[in-house]
This record gives sequence, structure tokens and C-alpha cells, in this order.
Amino acid sequence: MNRLMKMKITFPIVLVWAALLLGGGPLSAREPVRDMKDLTALEAKVKAVSTKVMPATVALIADKTGSSGSGVITTADGLILTAAHVIQGLEEIMVVFPDGKQVPGKVLGANYSKDIAMVQILEKGRWPFVGVGTSKPLEAGDWVIALGHSAGFDAARTPPVRFGRVVSKGPGNFLTTDCTLIGGDSGGPLFDLDGKIVGINSSIGVSLSNNNHAGIDGIKEDWDRLLAGEAWGKLTLNPFANPEMPVLGIGMGMRRSVRGVPVESVVPRSPSAAAGVRVGDIIQSMDGSEIRDANKLLQVLAKRQPGDKVKLGVLRDRQSLEIDVVLERRSDLFEER
Repeated sequence: MNRLMKMKITFPIVLVWAALLLGGGPLSAREPVRDMKDLTALEAKVKAVSTKVMPATVALIADKTGSSGSGVITTADGLILTAAHVIQGLEEIMVVFPDGKQVPGKVLGANYSKDIAMVQILEKGRWPFVGVGTSKPLEAGDWVIALGHSAGFDAARTPPVRFGRVVSKGPGNFLTTDCTLIGGDSGGPLFDLDGKIVGINSSIGVSLSNNNHAGIDGIKEDWDRLLAGEAWGKLTLNPFANPEMPVLGIGMGMRRSVRGVPVESVVPRSPSAAAGVRVGDIIQSMDGSEIRDANKLLQVLAKRQPGDKVKLGVLRDRQSLEIDVVLERRSDLFEER
């Protein structure tokens, strides 16, 4: 194992200014940025969090393929969270710390649908680690900090710190931020301003500043299965076809001059069938949110979770009805029976 000389950690504080000048808006509902004093406090918080979490942000390198990604240690005995596509097809992987120390790691479980996975450091020791937070309470505009070994491990620098905001929630377990990411950041951690893990870097969206992260709450749901070494699900480029996506179990139609989503078919034994949704119904709202078309319905569904109960506002034979539907996971509804 080699250990490189300690490197000075630098922080891109200019990103704080850029985020404020370009995006404006509050730090969160609880901590608005109003003046230079608030900005200075925010800068200090970002630096403190980055210093705290840096030692636990590791690079993951596959000796067989030469590919690499990132991860974050979550326990003192070396349990690492990363992205499923980083460890796909591997049984072992090299874990590299920011100071250059290398230790072997064993690949545990993975949920490819959520793009999440676990790795266990094989050497005994008390490793630097970071606690997990929660992702469901995050809202658009909340400040977050992303780390990762951009373009792979680089002995000349520590993992770059990216600072930005939550852009949106969903679909499914995912959330989107404007923290700029590139190749090599996959599997790296996303932190809140308390220094807790709230997500894992998954993929770059339509631009370098529009990026997808697997929410930590979805990882908690699968924690025991991942720890036990189970692997399931599949990676997909279409988030709305993700097996983890919540669904109603209907075929959606479209009619001119009709506000809402016509129900063209109802899947047998689906949530909608159980709730009494019928062919010919027109879905016009969900939990009070207006549904103008199929795209809007998908966007609203993306912010829900399997098992959630939603209230559909339905037009049937010119009469308005409200129907409660319990959403089901796509893979559970459409798997072979």
C-alpha cells in the first residue's frame, strides 16, 4: 500500500457566488441568504462540511477493466455506498483514499434499478466515515454539496467539491441537482449542509449542470438486501420505465379539447382496477394537482413512491368523482405471474 504526501484541500468558493448571482433565492426555507454576512456564513459551512467528509470520499478502481468511480464510507468498519453501474460485473475492487492509501474491497449487493450498491473494505480498521441523512424532505432550491473523484483518482489533488441546489425530485428514488459532475464522479456522495449523506451520484442529465442522484431514503429501504449481497433490477436510460417507478396500472390516451388524461385501458389486478377506475374515465387531478395531459401525470407520479395512496379527480359520464388509489411498483405489477 502506498501513501502519497498530504495535499492541500481547496474549495471552489467562487461557486457559492455563482450560484447566488445566477440562481438567486434562499439557502433553504429556514436559512435565507440576504446579505454578505449570510454569504460568509454559508461559505464557512460549505468549507466545514467539505473538510469533514473529504477523508471518507474514496475512489473505486477495477484492476481488471481499469474503470473507476467514486464512493463514500458510511461506517467505521468500512461499508461503502456507490452507484451500481460502477461495480457492475465485479466481485472485488480497489478502494483508494484521497491521500493515496489503497485497500481491497469486496462488492456486496446492488439494485440496478435505483443505481445503488455497497462495497465492504476487507482490511480491518477504524475508517473515516460519514453518517446518512434523509432525502425525502429535500425541496427544489435546497443547497447541497457533491464530491467525487472527477475523471478518476488524481494524486495531485483531493476530490473536487461541487456546490449547488436541488433542482427537482423524481422520477422514483432520484433527485436532480445543478452540482456540476463529470465522468468519475459516479457513485460519489451528495451531502446536505449538516454534512449528512442525502444521495449518491448516478448520472449526468441533459447537461453537465443537470445531474441525477439516487436518494438516500431509497437506499435505506434496500439496506439489508444490499448488505446481504443481493443483486437485482436493471439499469435503464428512460427513468419513467424504471422498474422502481410507481404506477397506476392504466393505459393513457389523448383527446383534443379534453383537459386531463383519458383512461384507454385498465391493467387487471392493478391499483386502478382495485380502486374502481374504468375505461373512459378522464383523470383531471391527483392530490389536488391539475393533470392537463399524460406528461403532467407522469411528472406528478414521479414524485410519489410505491405504496403511497393518491386521490384521483376523475370525470366520468360528466360527473366529477374522487377515487383513492394505492400506487404499486412497476416491476411488481408487470412481472410474470
